[in-house]
Amino acid sequence: MTSNPPPDAVPASRLQLPPGPWTTLLEGLCARFPRVSRERWLDRFARARVTDARGVALAPDAAYRTGLEVRYFREVAHEPRIPFEEAVLHVDRDLVVADKPHFLPVMPAGAFVTETLLGRLVRRLGNPDLVPLHRIDRGTAGLVMFSANPGTRAAYQALFRERRIDKAYEALAPPLPGRSFPLVRRSRLERGEPFFRMGEVAGEPNSESRIDVLERGDACWRYALQPVSGRKHQLRVHMAALGAAIVGDPFYPRLREQGEDDPARPLQLLARSLSFDDPLSGKARHFKSGLSLEWRGDAGVVDAGLL
Repeated sequence: MTSNPPPDAVPASRLQLPPGPWTTLLEGLCARFPRVSRERWLDRFARARVTDARGVALAPDAAYRTGLEVRYFREVAHEPRIPFEEAVLHVDRDLVVADKPHFLPVMPAGAFVTETLLGRLVRRLGNPDLVPLHRIDRGTAGLVMFSANPGTRAAYQALFRERRIDKAYEALAPPLPGRSFPLVRRSRLERGEPFFRMGEVAGEPNSESRIDVLERGDACWRYALQPVSGRKHQLRVHMAALGAAIVGDPFYPRLREQGEDDPARPLQLLARSLSFDDPLSGKARHFKSGLSLEWRGDAGVVDAGLL
Protein backbone atom coordinates (compact mmCIF):
# COMPACT_ATOMS: atom_id res chain seq x y z
CA MET A 1 0.00 0.00 0.00
CA THR A 2 1.33 3.45 -0.91
CA SER A 3 0.84 6.31 1.55
CA ASN A 4 -1.46 9.11 0.51
CA PRO A 5 -0.86 12.16 2.73
CA PRO A 6 -3.38 15.00 2.54
CA PRO A 7 -2.59 17.70 -0.04
CA ASP A 8 -1.59 20.23 2.62
CA ALA A 9 0.88 17.88 4.31
CA VAL A 10 4.48 18.91 4.80
CA PRO A 11 7.17 16.67 3.33
CA ALA A 12 7.87 13.54 5.29
CA SER A 13 10.68 13.46 7.83
CA ARG A 14 13.33 10.85 7.08
CA LEU A 15 15.17 8.51 9.42
CA GLN A 16 17.81 5.92 8.56
CA LEU A 17 17.45 3.27 11.24
CA PRO A 18 20.58 3.08 13.43
CA PRO A 19 21.91 -0.17 14.89
CA GLY A 20 19.91 -1.34 17.87
CA PRO A 21 18.49 -4.36 19.72
CA TRP A 22 14.85 -3.83 18.73
CA THR A 23 12.87 -6.61 17.04
CA THR A 24 10.09 -4.56 15.45
CA LEU A 25 9.93 -1.17 13.76
CA LEU A 26 7.44 0.06 16.37
CA GLU A 27 9.84 -0.79 19.21
CA GLY A 28 12.68 1.03 17.47
CA LEU A 29 10.66 4.18 16.80
CA CYS A 30 9.36 4.32 20.36
CA ALA A 31 12.93 4.10 21.62
CA ARG A 32 14.20 6.71 19.15
CA PHE A 33 11.38 9.17 19.93
CA PRO A 34 10.47 8.67 23.62
CA ARG A 35 8.26 11.78 23.67
CA VAL A 36 5.93 10.23 21.07
CA SER A 37 3.64 7.68 22.69
CA ARG A 38 3.22 4.11 21.48
CA GLU A 39 -0.46 4.86 20.84
CA ARG A 40 0.41 7.80 18.60
CA TRP A 41 2.82 5.70 16.56
CA LEU A 42 0.18 2.99 16.18
CA ASP A 43 -2.28 5.62 14.97
CA ARG A 44 0.25 6.86 12.39
CA PHE A 45 0.87 3.32 11.17
CA ALA A 46 -2.90 2.73 10.90
CA ARG A 47 -3.23 5.83 8.68
CA ALA A 48 -0.26 4.88 6.48
CA ARG A 49 1.76 7.79 7.87
CA VAL A 50 4.93 5.68 8.23
CA THR A 51 6.45 4.47 4.96
CA ASP A 52 9.64 3.27 3.36
CA ALA A 53 11.68 5.34 0.89
CA ARG A 54 9.33 4.40 -1.97
CA GLY A 55 6.24 5.58 -0.11
CA VAL A 56 5.03 2.06 0.70
CA ALA A 57 3.26 1.96 4.06
CA LEU A 58 5.04 -0.02 6.77
CA ALA A 59 3.46 -2.13 9.50
CA PRO A 60 4.27 -1.65 13.19
CA ASP A 61 5.34 -5.29 13.51
CA ALA A 62 7.68 -5.06 10.50
CA ALA A 63 11.17 -6.32 11.29
CA TYR A 64 13.62 -3.69 12.49
CA ARG A 65 16.40 -3.49 9.89
CA THR A 66 19.47 -1.33 10.44
CA GLY A 67 19.91 1.12 7.56
CA LEU A 68 16.28 1.06 6.42
CA GLU A 69 15.04 4.53 5.44
CA VAL A 70 11.79 5.28 7.22
CA ARG A 71 9.62 8.26 6.33
CA TYR A 72 7.03 9.60 8.74
CA PHE A 73 4.76 12.61 8.90
CA ARG A 74 5.03 14.73 12.02
CA GLU A 75 1.77 15.97 13.49
CA VAL A 76 1.09 18.51 16.23
CA ALA A 77 -2.28 19.14 17.82
CA HIS A 78 -3.42 22.77 18.05
CA GLU A 79 -0.53 24.19 16.04
CA PRO A 80 -0.46 28.01 16.35
CA ARG A 81 -0.84 30.13 13.23
CA ILE A 82 2.09 32.46 12.50
CA PRO A 83 0.38 35.76 11.48
CA PHE A 84 3.10 36.91 9.07
CA GLU A 85 3.50 36.05 5.41
CA GLU A 86 6.54 35.03 3.42
CA ALA A 87 7.36 36.46 -0.01
CA VAL A 88 8.63 34.38 -2.92
CA LEU A 89 11.38 36.35 -4.65
CA HIS A 90 12.56 33.83 -7.25
CA VAL A 91 11.40 30.54 -8.76
CA ASP A 92 13.05 28.50 -11.49
CA ARG A 93 13.52 24.81 -12.25
CA ASP A 94 16.35 24.47 -9.76
CA LEU A 95 16.01 27.19 -7.12
CA VAL A 96 13.43 28.96 -5.00
CA VAL A 97 14.37 32.02 -2.93
CA ALA A 98 11.96 33.23 -0.25
CA ASP A 99 11.86 36.16 2.15
CA LYS A 100 11.00 34.74 5.58
CA PRO A 101 9.22 36.85 8.21
CA HIS A 102 10.19 36.84 11.86
CA PHE A 103 8.83 33.98 14.02
CA LEU A 104 8.27 31.53 11.12
CA PRO A 105 10.51 28.42 11.34
CA VAL A 106 12.18 27.15 8.18
CA MET A 107 11.66 23.46 8.98
CA PRO A 108 9.28 21.49 11.21
CA ALA A 109 10.43 21.66 14.84
CA GLY A 110 8.80 21.60 18.24
CA ALA A 111 5.24 22.90 18.07
CA PHE A 112 5.49 23.80 14.36
CA VAL A 113 4.87 21.37 11.51
CA THR A 114 2.66 22.94 8.86
CA GLU A 115 3.40 26.52 9.99
CA THR A 116 6.90 26.49 8.53
CA LEU A 117 8.44 28.19 5.53
CA LEU A 118 9.02 24.81 3.89
CA GLY A 119 5.45 23.67 4.44
CA ARG A 120 3.98 26.90 3.13
CA LEU A 121 6.16 26.86 0.00
CA VAL A 122 5.39 23.21 -0.76
CA ARG A 123 1.68 24.01 -0.64
CA ARG A 124 2.03 27.31 -2.50
CA LEU A 125 4.24 26.03 -5.31
CA GLY A 126 3.01 22.45 -5.43
CA ASN A 127 6.56 21.09 -5.33
CA PRO A 128 7.15 18.36 -2.71
CA ASP A 129 10.82 18.17 -3.77
CA LEU A 130 11.69 21.49 -2.12
CA VAL A 131 14.60 21.22 0.34
CA PRO A 132 16.20 24.17 2.18
CA LEU A 133 19.85 24.62 1.23
CA HIS A 134 20.54 26.44 4.51
CA ARG A 135 18.57 27.61 7.52
CA ILE A 136 18.09 30.72 9.59
CA ASP A 137 16.65 30.92 13.09
CA ARG A 138 12.91 31.16 13.61
CA GLY A 139 13.46 34.61 15.08
CA THR A 140 15.56 35.84 12.15
CA ALA A 141 13.93 37.38 9.08
CA GLY A 142 15.20 37.36 5.52
CA LEU A 143 16.43 35.18 2.69
CA VAL A 144 16.29 31.39 2.54
CA MET A 145 17.25 29.46 -0.60
CA PHE A 146 15.68 26.12 -1.52
CA SER A 147 16.64 23.40 -3.96
CA ALA A 148 13.67 22.65 -6.22
CA ASN A 149 15.24 19.84 -8.26
CA PRO A 150 16.82 16.69 -6.79
CA GLY A 151 18.91 16.31 -9.94
CA THR A 152 20.84 19.55 -9.36
CA ARG A 153 20.65 19.70 -5.57
CA ALA A 154 24.20 18.54 -4.87
CA ALA A 155 25.70 21.35 -6.96
CA TYR A 156 23.92 24.00 -4.90
CA GLN A 157 24.56 22.28 -1.59
CA ALA A 158 28.27 22.43 -2.41
CA LEU A 159 28.09 26.24 -2.50
CA PHE A 160 27.38 26.27 1.23
CA ARG A 161 29.61 23.35 2.17
CA GLU A 162 32.58 24.85 0.33
CA ARG A 163 31.80 28.44 1.41
CA ARG A 164 31.39 29.69 -2.15
CA ILE A 165 28.37 31.81 -1.29
CA ASP A 166 28.41 35.26 0.35
CA LYS A 167 25.76 35.72 3.04
CA ALA A 168 25.20 39.26 4.32
CA TYR A 169 23.16 40.11 7.41
CA GLU A 170 22.11 43.30 9.16
CA ALA A 171 21.45 43.74 12.86
CA LEU A 172 20.48 46.48 15.29
CA ALA A 173 22.41 46.42 18.55
CA PRO A 174 23.92 48.74 21.17
CA PRO A 175 26.98 50.84 20.24
CA LEU A 176 30.54 49.57 20.58
CA PRO A 177 32.45 52.87 20.60
CA GLY A 178 35.61 51.36 22.05
CA ARG A 179 36.23 48.98 19.14
CA SER A 180 37.69 49.52 15.70
CA PHE A 181 35.74 48.36 12.66
CA PRO A 182 35.63 46.28 10.59
CA LEU A 183 36.55 43.48 12.98
CA VAL A 184 36.60 39.69 12.92
CA ARG A 185 35.32 37.51 15.75
CA ARG A 186 36.64 33.94 15.91
CA SER A 187 35.76 31.52 18.69
CA ARG A 188 34.81 27.96 19.48
CA LEU A 189 31.05 27.47 19.81
CA GLU A 190 29.54 24.48 21.60
CA ARG A 191 26.06 23.61 22.83
CA GLY A 192 25.29 25.07 26.22
CA GLU A 193 22.45 25.03 28.74
CA PRO A 194 19.61 24.74 28.00
CA PHE A 195 20.26 22.57 24.96
CA PHE A 196 19.05 25.16 22.44
CA ARG A 197 21.64 27.78 23.43
CA MET A 198 25.20 28.01 22.20
CA GLY A 199 28.21 29.36 24.04
CA GLU A 200 31.83 30.32 23.49
CA VAL A 201 34.31 27.88 25.05
CA ALA A 202 38.07 27.51 25.12
CA GLY A 203 39.64 25.67 22.21
CA GLU A 204 40.35 25.85 18.52
CA PRO A 205 37.94 28.30 16.83
CA ASN A 206 35.22 26.69 14.74
CA SER A 207 33.31 29.90 13.93
CA GLU A 208 34.14 33.21 12.29
CA SER A 209 32.08 36.37 11.78
CA ARG A 210 33.02 39.63 10.08
CA ILE A 211 31.42 42.71 11.60
CA ASP A 212 31.19 46.31 10.42
CA VAL A 213 29.05 49.37 11.18
CA LEU A 214 26.57 50.78 8.66
CA GLU A 215 24.96 53.51 10.77
CA ARG A 216 25.58 55.01 14.20
CA GLY A 217 23.03 56.42 16.63
CA ASP A 218 23.27 57.31 20.29
CA ALA A 219 21.43 54.26 21.64
CA CYS A 220 21.66 51.84 18.72
CA TRP A 221 23.93 51.05 15.76
CA ARG A 222 23.13 49.26 12.53
CA TYR A 223 25.70 46.52 11.91
CA ALA A 224 26.70 44.60 8.78
CA LEU A 225 27.39 40.97 9.66
CA GLN A 226 28.97 38.28 7.50
CA PRO A 227 29.11 34.72 8.85
CA VAL A 228 32.15 33.01 7.30
CA SER A 229 31.19 29.75 9.02
CA GLY A 230 27.63 28.63 9.70
CA ARG A 231 27.33 27.61 13.34
CA LYS A 232 23.98 27.70 15.11
CA HIS A 233 23.24 31.17 16.60
CA GLN A 234 26.74 32.25 15.56
CA LEU A 235 26.00 35.92 14.89
CA ARG A 236 23.88 36.24 18.01
CA VAL A 237 26.55 34.72 20.25
CA HIS A 238 29.37 36.74 18.72
CA MET A 239 27.53 40.05 19.05
CA ALA A 240 26.59 39.30 22.67
CA ALA A 241 30.18 38.30 23.45
CA LEU A 242 31.38 41.65 22.10
CA GLY A 243 29.00 43.42 24.47
CA ALA A 244 26.34 44.34 21.92
CA ALA A 245 23.57 41.74 22.10
CA ILE A 246 21.18 42.09 19.16
CA VAL A 247 18.02 44.01 20.05
CA GLY A 248 15.14 41.66 20.91
CA ASP A 249 17.33 38.58 21.48
CA PRO A 250 15.63 36.41 24.12
CA PHE A 251 18.57 33.96 24.41
CA TYR A 252 21.75 36.06 24.63
CA PRO A 253 23.55 37.13 26.68
CA ARG A 254 20.98 35.87 29.22
CA LEU A 255 17.98 33.62 28.71
CA ARG A 256 14.76 35.55 29.16
CA GLU A 257 11.58 33.92 30.42
CA GLN A 258 9.95 32.25 27.46
CA GLY A 259 6.39 33.17 26.57
CA GLU A 260 4.29 33.78 23.51
CA ASP A 261 5.86 35.59 20.56
CA ASP A 262 5.69 39.37 20.86
CA PRO A 263 5.22 40.84 17.36
CA ALA A 264 6.32 44.23 18.70
CA ARG A 265 9.69 42.86 19.79
CA PRO A 266 11.20 40.72 17.04
CA LEU A 267 14.86 39.83 16.99
CA GLN A 268 16.52 42.61 15.01
CA LEU A 269 18.49 40.34 12.72
CA LEU A 270 17.93 40.19 8.96
CA ALA A 271 19.42 37.88 6.34
CA ARG A 272 19.91 40.70 3.85
CA SER A 273 21.47 39.14 0.73
CA LEU A 274 22.89 36.03 -0.96
CA SER A 275 25.51 36.23 -3.74
CA PHE A 276 27.19 33.42 -5.65
CA ASP A 277 28.29 32.16 -9.04
CA ASP A 278 25.70 29.71 -10.27
CA PRO A 279 27.30 26.23 -10.36
CA LEU A 280 25.28 25.26 -13.44
CA SER A 281 25.47 28.36 -15.65
CA GLY A 282 28.49 30.09 -14.14
CA LYS A 283 26.57 33.38 -14.02
CA ALA A 284 26.76 35.70 -11.02
CA ARG A 285 23.53 35.68 -9.01
CA HIS A 286 22.47 38.10 -6.30
CA PHE A 287 19.31 38.08 -4.20
CA LYS A 288 18.30 40.83 -1.77
CA SER A 289 15.63 40.79 0.91
CA GLY A 290 12.68 43.13 0.55
CA LEU A 291 12.52 43.47 4.35
CA SER A 292 14.29 46.08 6.44
CA LEU A 293 15.06 46.75 10.09
CA GLU A 294 13.37 50.08 10.71
CA TRP A 295 15.18 52.60 12.86
CA ARG A 296 12.91 54.71 15.06
CA GLY A 297 15.21 57.49 16.14
CA ASP A 298 17.68 56.93 18.95
CA ALA A 299 15.22 55.47 21.42
CA GLY A 300 16.45 51.98 20.66
CA VAL A 301 12.89 50.97 19.76
CA VAL A 302 12.90 49.27 16.39
CA ASP A 303 10.75 47.07 14.24
CA ALA A 304 11.03 45.03 11.06
CA GLY A 305 8.80 45.68 8.08
CA LEU A 306 8.54 45.81 4.35
CA LEU A 307 10.34 48.52 2.47
